[in-house]
Order: sequence, then C-alpha cells, then structure tokens
Amino acid sequence: MSTITNPVLKGFHPDPSICRCGEDYYIATSTFEWFPGVRIYHSRDLNNWTLAACPLDRASQLDMWGNPDSGGIWAPCLSYADGLFWLVYTDVKVVDSPWKNGRNYLVTAPSIEGPWSEPIPMGNGGFDPSLFHDSNGRKYYLYRPWGPRHHSDPHCTIVMQEYFPQEQRLSPERRTLFTGTTLRYTEGPHLYQRDGYYYLVVAEGGTSYEHAVVVLRARAPEGPYELHPDTVIMTTWDQPEHPLQKSGHGSLVDTPNGEWFMAYLTSRPLRLPGVPLLAVGGRGYCPLGRETGIARIAWQDGWPYVEGGKHGGVQIQGPETANRDASPDEAWRDDFIDSTLDPALQTLRIPFDDRLGSLSARKGFLRLYGNDSLVSTFAQSTVARRWQHFRFQAETCMQFDPAHFQQSAGLTCYYNTKNWSYFFMDREEGRGRTLKIIQLDRNVPGWHLYEEPIPVPEEVSAVWLRVEVDHLSYHYSYSFDGENWQRVALSFEAWKLSDDYIGGRGFFTGAFVGLHCEDISGDGCHADFDYFSYLPG
Repeated sequence: MSTITNPVLKGFHPDPSICRCGEDYYIATSTFEWFPGVRIYHSRDLNNWTLAACPLDRASQLDMWGNPDSGGIWAPCLSYADGLFWLVYTDVKVVDSPWKNGRNYLVTAPSIEGPWSEPIPMGNGGFDPSLFHDSNGRKYYLYRPWGPRHHSDPHCTIVMQEYFPQEQRLSPERRTLFTGTTLRYTEGPHLYQRDGYYYLVVAEGGTSYEHAVVVLRARAPEGPYELHPDTVIMTTWDQPEHPLQKSGHGSLVDTPNGEWFMAYLTSRPLRLPGVPLLAVGGRGYCPLGRETGIARIAWQDGWPYVEGGKHGGVQIQGPETANRDASPDEAWRDDFIDSTLDPALQTLRIPFDDRLGSLSARKGFLRLYGNDSLVSTFAQSTVARRWQHFRFQAETCMQFDPAHFQQSAGLTCYYNTKNWSYFFMDREEGRGRTLKIIQLDRNVPGWHLYEEPIPVPEEVSAVWLRVEVDHLSYHYSYSFDGENWQRVALSFEAWKLSDDYIGGRGFFTGAFVGLHCEDISGDGCHADFDYFSYLPG
C-alpha cells in the first residue's frame, strides 16, 4: 500500500473536482484569471500527479478580456459518463460589488486531452456548478444561486435543475436541496450515489480558515436531505496549529476495488521556528495559495467519515492496488525550443498569441511584445508560473533595448494587479539603460532604485535576472555575464503575496513568478528571453 503525501498539488490549485475513468484518476482545479482556464491532472496512485490537459484554451471557450482580479474560472466540476468527459465551469465577470455576476458553461471531450467542444451555455444564475449523472440515465445540474440579495445570510441555498443533453437545455424547474447550516457560505455542491442513497457534499464556512466540508443524504436526488450526524466531516478551524489549514471544498471518488477518497482544498501557512505568526487570528499567511490534498474516507452506518479525524493528514494510506506513478522532478526549466508555451506557464486573461509574443520570431527565445503594464486587466504580456515552494530560485536571461522610460521588461513576483513587485530594465534620458524595482502593495506604489538606478553597461547585450524566495522574504539579483551575480540590497515580504494579506475572502489565487514586457507609449518594443528556470531548495 502506497503513502500519499499532502498536498498532492502544490501551489495555487484550489477547488479540486476529482473523478475516475477506469484506473485513471483526474482532478480539475480553478484558475481564476489565469489562461488557459482549468488545469486537469492525472494519476494512477492518487499521490503523484501530472498535468494532463488545460481544456479551456480558446477565447471562444473562455473570454476573460477585462475580467477583474479573482474573476474568471471558479470551482469547475469534472465528471466522466457515457464515454465522455464533462466539464462545467463559471466565468465570473463581477466580484467587487454587492453581489457577483458570471456565466456558466459546459464543454465535453472524448478523452481528457480533447478535443474539447465549444461551450454550451448553462445559465448565469449561480456559481460552483456541478453535473451529476444518475445511474438511471438522468442528469442534474447543481449550483449555488446568486443575485441581488445577501450573499451569505440568510440565503445559503443549493439549487438543482435537470439537464437534457440531447436538447442541450436545462429544465426551468428549480429545486432547493439545502439552505445551509450556521456555518453559512454554502457552495461547491457535488452529488454522489452509493447503496441506495444520494449524498450531497458542500463547502461551508468560506474558503478561508473557517472552511469545512458538510455532507447530507437522501433517498432521491431531489431530497429531502438529512444532515450527517457530525454535520461537518472535514475542517481545521478547531486546530490552529495543524500544518494543513483552510481544509474544505471536498469531492469524492471511489477506486476500482471499492475504496473511497476525497480531494479537498487546503493551505499551508508560512511557519518558522521562533517567528510569530503574522495573520490576524494567529493562523499565518499562505503565499502558495490554496492547494489540493487527498483524504481517505471510511463509511459507517451509511455515512462518510475522514479517516484519522476531520482535519485530514499530511500523510495517509493510498489505495491498496495503486499503480504507482514516478514522482515528478520539481526542478523546472524552459529553454523555449518548442512551438508552444510549456504547460507550467500561463498568461493573464487572454491566450498567448502574436499580440503578446512569439516562440518562432527568434528560435530558442521567448519574445514578448510590449503591451499594458502589470496594473491592467486587458492585454498584459506576462508569462508566469506558480510559486510551489516556500524556498526557491527563479532565473532568466533577457535581451532588451528600450527606447525610453515607458518601455520596460523584466522579472515579476505577482499576485494580482494591485499586489506585485517588478525588477526591470528601462531607459532613462541621459543615463541609458537602467535596472529598477517597483512594488505595488495593496495598490500603494513603492519606487525603488529610482534615485540611484543600476546602470546597464552599453556593451552588455544580455542581462540575467534572478529572484530568491526564502519563506518570509525574497530578494532580486542581477548579472551582466551569467556568472558574477549582485544582490539588490532590498528585501520584499513574501507573505504579502497571499489571499490572507490582500483581501481574505475576496481574493482566491496565489503568488506567481513570471516574465513581463510593457510599452505604455505604443511605439512598439520587444524583449527576448533565453530561458526561464525554477529551482526549489
């Protein structure tokens, strides 16, 4: 029997939806404003996972132009039935208002790699959509409604509509399955069948430290539903010292031989010996965002329970007959020799195309064209990957010849349009090319090295840039030859690039490190990047 080590998907991988096809397991996670939308991972042992698909890779499936921070893809649901993979998802268009607004869609594919269909509209009346395939052939669509009423009190309902796939339409009849517990923030519904019961699994408490998994059951999909004897089957709210916090948003799966497991959302706060926890309430900040864990489920008296306790575990027993995958190497490097971006890399809101850059304009280089700055929700030439470790080093080599101060390119540590730092090259009149840093901290700018910028020698054709993240802080360095490095004498707070620091319940992603090129003037410029590497340690 194998051992599963949590989290199984490190770094920003929230809202897991797990399903099985034969001996293959798949998890779909939220991507919010990052493109392509939804990341689907594959495993045969529930411990080692590899990226299998990014299904929403066309603007016709996902148009996030102008979407707000933490809009876009919320809590997709992946299922397998009738020889197809089914993926339902929400594209959230409004977040910072008295109520939220978005659009729901369904896409299907004959295999996880695709091709994925064009989207079928599924109404705009809610979020966290889920599709349940009843054993009798009927299909039901579940979601949490939203609109012009209070988000969480007293309206905490889960609604179901029947879906008719041949006609690609929903029944207009809506049934309320559940109105929530005192934990509130009822969302993320999933429906399952087992031994004559229908089990409704929901998230409650909000996707922060009070997060929880609540279970109900009924003899028919429309109910009436009774609550689990314990109400909550997973939470870490009562265990502030547990290394896996915010645990909730569960999704169940059975193995071929009848074992049951649950994928769930969790976060690891930054914790160091002798260093006080920083966040309000003493729980800590989570710059790696909300991650994905796996728990083993035991059934007692027709109810699911998390083995080992409601809090889950850092290590659990895996499936008895797991076909073990090889553990992937966590060190990563892209030399930009392929015709498409490495799957680890994503862009903001729009696809990587000739508006943003090219992998063919100069062989072996990523060329980024200057577009909007890092504060924009439209055309940003930003190509980035997740922070997945508390200690790592990311590095690139850049060739860039800006014409003036409105053109820049460099390396960024990024959370959203109002929270980032940017180590970049520009050109100053009378000084030539220079290196500087801007930090945006809750939308308040900090201008670093502007009085005494680092001069780039005229004869230098390439500049190497590096960031070193070490738990609570990170530093930038540079080199003009790739061998002799100079650390910039500035330290930045890694913990600030977290949901907890930035907005708590209002923001939902995680820290990224990436390459960026901008041109506010519109004169036209580009930067060439020779490689991009990420080394944990």
